Amino acid sequence: MKVSIPYGRGHLSLDVPDHRLKAVLTSKFHELKAELPETEIVRKSLENPIGTPRLRELARGRKKVVIISSDHTRPVPSKIIMPLLLEEVRAGNPDADVTILVATGGHRGTTREELVERYGEEMVKKERIVVHDSHDESSLVHVGTLPSGGDFILNKLVMEADLVAAEGFIEPHFFAGYSGSRKSVLPGVASYKTVMANHCAEFIAHDKARTGIIKDNPIHIDMVYGARKGGLAFICNVVIDSDKKVVAAFSGEMEEAHQAGCEFMGRYGKVKAVPSDIVITSNGGYPLDQNLYQAVKSMTAGEATCKKGGVIIVASECSDGHGGEAFYRTFETVPTPQGIMDMIMARGRNETEPDQWQIQIFVRVLIDYTVIMVTSAPKEMVEHLNMKWAPSLEDALVMADGILGRDDGSVTVVPDGVSVIVEQ
Repeated sequence: MKVSIPYGRGHLSLDVPDHRLKAVLTSKFHELKAELPETEIVRKSLENPIGTPRLRELARGRKKVVIISSDHTRPVPSKIIMPLLLEEVRAGNPDADVTILVATGGHRGTTREELVERYGEEMVKKERIVVHDSHDESSLVHVGTLPSGGDFILNKLVMEADLVAAEGFIEPHFFAGYSGSRKSVLPGVASYKTVMANHCAEFIAHDKARTGIIKDNPIHIDMVYGARKGGLAFICNVVIDSDKKVVAAFSGEMEEAHQAGCEFMGRYGKVKAVPSDIVITSNGGYPLDQNLYQAVKSMTAGEATCKKGGVIIVASECSDGHGGEAFYRTFETVPTPQGIMDMIMARGRNETEPDQWQIQIFVRVLIDYTVIMVTSAPKEMVEHLNMKWAPSLEDALVMADGILGRDDGSVTVVPDGVSVIVEQ
């Protein structure tokens, strides 16, 4: 069978012998047939919000309005959503002072070119767009203390606003359960110090901090607290298919609308694990496969359906390289995955270091599996991170057979590892 794996802005294909292929795990989004154009799906959602009045009603009398927007690492169709959010706000208050605040979290700043790609040239020229900088103390303010005990420090623009809304999308998230809603605030527009407190070793190791779980998830609890303290009054979150097209939209109160979206996502995104010796997966192509750091997300999908001691093959273009200096330097002082895990677990909540959460999950995978990267990232960069490098899926499969010492190992394919929830 020929399988197709998203890679960059295209796909890679591989012929897998029928006697070896156990399953291809995909979401059920192909069953969804949008009855309306994308813009109309979002518009109808805004016209019928869940658990709150329309955004235009909330905007009446509110002078300073902040709309939190996703950054360049997220495939949110802002060209569709943002004009409609602006239209709603200005229908309620034509004179509102509106700021679009780009939620970078701990990522690098979004470039002007990336802003134009996300919003279009006209909007970039016309609207006030501010890119959040989690390290810029002059733009931040201390708000309180998170349930986790960490300091909650937030972008001043949010705390000074009369109304805060957010756009976003809902997908499975490898430790927050699902993306969307509260994540626009924390980590989106919080200080790096706050993000690290929320992403502490204790919480990342929690058995509820997993894909598709928000109930009793300590990371989610912190995030909801942060969003409420930040005054997030309205969200518009969409669900997109494998072609990055809007198939559903959920607008309204931050928890109620998000819950409805998560339940929808779960109905179409959950798949049962089919354990195999080899799992082939990806980060879903551009923009989520821009670096090795982000590729850890799809590794967790492989982890959920790979037999212990097996091989996980990840196809990720990584046009932006490793994606994080601390992440890349992981093995410089401690040479083994288990050694790194022991070191991380010894740290307290307020001792979290940059990229620790990603490293923690990464080494959790490496402890039990061999990871082969099919990527444009340099071979030495991949091998520096205790993984193996292959130039193609074909070469990766041959390499996996060599690692296992057999050429008939079973194979499960998860074409888009970040769009499905693999249940064990």
